[in-house]
Amino acid sequence: MAQYGSRLIVPIDVKKKPWEQKLPLHNRWHPDIPPVAEVKVGETFRVEMVDFSGGGITQDYTAEDIKHAEQSIVHYLSGPIRVVDEDGTPAKPGDLLVVEILNLGPLPGDEWGYTATFDRENGGGFLTDHFPCATKAIWYFEGIYAYSPHIPGVRFPGLTHPGIIGTAPSLELLNIWNERERELEENGLQTLKLCEVLHSRPLANLPTTRGCVLGKIEKGTPEWEKIAREAARTIPGRENGGNCDIKNLSRGSKIYLPVFVDGANFSTGDMHFSQGDGEVSFCGAIEMSGFLELKCDIIRGGMKEYLTPMGPTPLHVNPIFEIGPVEPRFSEWLVFEGISVDESGRQHYLDASVAYKRAVLNAIDYLSKFGYSKEQVYLLLSCCPCEGRISGIVDSPNACATLAIPTAIFDQDIRPKNNKVPVGPRLVRKPDVLKCTYDGNLPITKNPSTST
Repeated sequence: MAQYGSRLIVPIDVKKKPWEQKLPLHNRWHPDIPPVAEVKVGETFRVEMVDFSGGGITQDYTAEDIKHAEQSIVHYLSGPIRVVDEDGTPAKPGDLLVVEILNLGPLPGDEWGYTATFDRENGGGFLTDHFPCATKAIWYFEGIYAYSPHIPGVRFPGLTHPGIIGTAPSLELLNIWNERERELEENGLQTLKLCEVLHSRPLANLPTTRGCVLGKIEKGTPEWEKIAREAARTIPGRENGGNCDIKNLSRGSKIYLPVFVDGANFSTGDMHFSQGDGEVSFCGAIEMSGFLELKCDIIRGGMKEYLTPMGPTPLHVNPIFEIGPVEPRFSEWLVFEGISVDESGRQHYLDASVAYKRAVLNAIDYLSKFGYSKEQVYLLLSCCPCEGRISGIVDSPNACATLAIPTAIFDQDIRPKNNKVPVGPRLVRKPDVLKCTYDGNLPITKNPSTST
């Protein structure tokens, strides 16, 4: 008799710590982290996962857990998962692994999430020089919709997706990552003018044994010590996919991942109920525990056939993503523009990061006129289904970036009008987001012309 439904291969108990789970989790990329499960192409299977912090960020109405979050532990991933074909032959280096998302969502009984900004001295974010304090908003789910008591007057459907899905690197690729990221971290402040405008530090998160979790490899053994010193952090996306945070990667999507080791050994985690393009507050989606129901295929020799290396080796490739047919439908948008001129009025050359920062700041200042605190808007733009675009990248000296916000998510009309902006108790959004003090002494960026 044919088997129907998905086979559960990685179960999660949200009442247990990450290291207490039935199958061990991991939070690093390394070719020697052993797989915890095996699947065949064509079969449907279910992978459950904790939120990225492993339960470290709580449902409590406080931002202290964000302010003091342990950054060395992120992200807890489910896997690795070994993939074989119908004959039992594993995926091989040079193949493409096709991962199709059949279904996904929050874990039953755990239907809540959070959006936050880290303290500037402990992770920061895209606008950390403007918003140095740790903040947090709790969200609750009503089917496909999310609402927050900390950002009232807003309700929207979530485009749920995994923030991370990627294959294990080969040792050669891992060494490439570590070498180039170490060069950036050690010399970037002296060589990159971008650092004058974007204030998140460090510039790269290098391998560290602190907070390292390596799945089945027992901590304290010589093998663990060796791998922990080499294993790459999961924070940035890389050639293996990883933390790409593509908000449209929901039901019906396919990911075409390069294979670098036998079996592919792919992992996933960092589930998001919803996210805005850019995830600008850094802890910036609606973070949650969740599940994926998946199906895999293997395209033999697919890396050479479909992926063009953009670098000195055949390993310098990137995945391809096929977006599924399921998305929220919005017909009216308010669009904010940014150009390559920073808050001091200084001109930059075709800098899309400066332009996007300016677009986000424009949107924050505008929406704060409608009774929201700027911290509320910052978190909202990080997690609601807003659309970020690079609209122009050739017209010197300004890149043009835009941020489009669906107007239907608000309970009031936020468009400009002839009459004055409405004021009144209904539009003063209280309570505010959960917030801590900033105890550091780094300068805060101010726009001298912005509203208070």
